[in-house]
Amino acid sequence: MQIILTRHGQVEGIDPPRFRGRMELELTPVGRQQAVALAKAVARQFQPDVVVTSPRKRCQATGREVAQECGVRTQVQEGFDDFDYGQWQWKTHAEVEAEFPAESERWQRAPQWMQFPEGESLQAVALRTTDALRALFARHKGQTVVLVAHDSVNRVILTQALDLPLSAYWRIQQEPCCINLLTFDGDMQMRVLRLNDIAHLHDLNRDQ
Repeated sequence: MQIILTRHGQVEGIDPPRFRGRMELELTPVGRQQAVALAKAVARQFQPDVVVTSPRKRCQATGREVAQECGVRTQVQEGFDDFDYGQWQWKTHAEVEAEFPAESERWQRAPQWMQFPEGESLQAVALRTTDALRALFARHKGQTVVLVAHDSVNRVILTQALDLPLSAYWRIQQEPCCINLLTFDGDMQMRVLRLNDIAHLHDLNRDQ
């Protein structure tokens, strides 16, 4: 099985950053351009069998572009939803630092110990994404799947694929509409063949 793991296109709250989480956000004009460029790159380089997305609108919109370009169907899978940031949702980093100084420092220095107020921990995200990956493997064994998820979810998936601890969360970068390429064998052994590839976005403005 082969997974083309990507992040949704640009939305409000990425720059300047906010804790987006379960907020429903539309792709910005730039985000839509990124999704189109991603779709063309995937169609050019791969032959996917299906596109699977998080239930958030931004992931579904990105996934639709890829599915239309590749002529495949889409599926929504709850387990790949974004982080539940609880009380931090839609706050800026400055607001969080002012209101939750100790927790903010913990999130930056030791994310594996962080439990968001009324939200999730990294362990909870790792558990549900692992369950979702097992279900994905069972449904699409031997196929090529495009998985459209989120920055945080992708980081957690990749720490597991690279056999890294959750404390390595901040060592992995995920740009909007990047391409990560993962393979799974019959025993769920994962290999990462490509990581945070955004070469297809470099000439975005010139191509449009």
